Amino acid sequence: MKNDRQQKERVLALKREKRIRRARESFWQFCTTLAPDFYKESRVHLKHLCKTLQALYEGKLLKPDNTPYKRLMINMPPRHGKSRTLILFCEWCLGVSAENRIITCSYNDDLATDFSRYTRDGIMDDKTYPHEIVYTDIFPDSKVKQGNASYHQWALDGQFFSYKGAGVGGSITGKGCNCSIVDDPVKDAETALNELALEKIWRWYTGTFLSRLEEGGIQIVNMTRWASKDICGRILDGEEADEWYVLKLEAYQDGKMLCNELLSYRSYKSLESNMVPEIFRANYHQEPVDIKGLLYPPKELQYFKPAEIEGKKPAAIVGYTDVADEGTDFLANPIGKLFTEKIYITDIVFSQQPAEVTEGLVAQNILDTECELCVFESNNGGKGYARNVKKLVDEGGYSSIKWIPNMQNKETRIIMKAGFIKKHFVFLEKGEYQPGSHYDMFMKQLTSYTAMGKNEHDDAPDACTGLAALVEQILKKKKQQGKKRHKSLYGGE
Repeated sequence: MKNDRQQKERVLALKREKRIRRARESFWQFCTTLAPDFYKESRVHLKHLCKTLQALYEGKLLKPDNTPYKRLMINMPPRHGKSRTLILFCEWCLGVSAENRIITCSYNDDLATDFSRYTRDGIMDDKTYPHEIVYTDIFPDSKVKQGNASYHQWALDGQFFSYKGAGVGGSITGKGCNCSIVDDPVKDAETALNELALEKIWRWYTGTFLSRLEEGGIQIVNMTRWASKDICGRILDGEEADEWYVLKLEAYQDGKMLCNELLSYRSYKSLESNMVPEIFRANYHQEPVDIKGLLYPPKELQYFKPAEIEGKKPAAIVGYTDVADEGTDFLANPIGKLFTEKIYITDIVFSQQPAEVTEGLVAQNILDTECELCVFESNNGGKGYARNVKKLVDEGGYSSIKWIPNMQNKETRIIMKAGFIKKHFVFLEKGEYQPGSHYDMFMKQLTSYTAMGKNEHDDAPDACTGLAALVEQILKKKKQQGKKRHKSLYGGE
């Protein structure tokens, strides 16, 4: 019995040693050893990514002329493991050679700090159980230097500098590297639609970040393809596009999901129906968001006839008022009735008349519809306008006025809420309102607004956007209340 146990222990020890040796030699095996629950053989895209990264590092990722690529571009859907894999890649590189020096860049210091901390902590990881394999089992000579292990910058034993993490615009002066990594330099669609922000990122990348890369070093850019003028777009439009190996993986292609375990087809279709199409295509198909075209094509909107909701009690009656900023702008005041998760836009004031006229029209619209809450955008004189309307409404014995500032970029917020509006807003059918009426003019402006490019007016889509934000808050509160009620019914807190 004792001999049998010793024999089993020797076999297990040999298997363990073989696994450790393979983890040193193969980055994929390194990942499967340290994070076996995530890096599975079934996740083919992760194996492909790992092998591509190792080939880049070893000079085995070859161009058509058989010279090695030194530059890699990674475009993958969110939550598919690309950033996690790059963190492990940094760990593996520092284990293969303690002389490697890495600089990573992210859209802000917080994300860069996380990237740096996770890499450092992975190297310093301790065992929970004796049989576990941790980083120091694989690379026992690579240890973080004591007293030189801050979140942003640290070194391995025997080295002056090993790793630096910085946000876009951050200082990396005086540090050189043989591996530079850009990870998600563009935060979101709002940044992607801001040309000044994209230009700032590009100038920092070319003027500061690239100057830190030593001769013969490797470059990696990992990001969602947000815009045609993001880092990837400018590189691919430049003279050195052929110097880059592009690993582009879409969430769904040729009738197959990239990884059903991480994103099922059902979840993919749900995201498609709930997100703004341009933002969905950018995230899950790597198509830049700056695509010209109508944001609200008439065929993509929902319509109703008044008879469909006549006599029914709505869950809420709410409205929003976008006050005219300039002389040619429209005052827009849509009011709708909320049934379940859809708001039926029943009444609209839409006018270029002066404030002394539209204040009365809006007040009357609130009273006639028995609007329970009407929110006014307080920017550009909106607060004073709202107060004047409130006085008129109070005289009618019905008060439901609030005003809030809106600091978000107008074009961005309009695009971001388009998907919600298409799903939850229901407008009157064309024959249910008079040609030339407020409702008619509102719908014409809404359905002629382009997602990108110059629009003469944006008052209708902006008012819908404000109302959408209000409705979204109401629906979230109702959902939360429903969950609390469900818990109480079944003995929860």
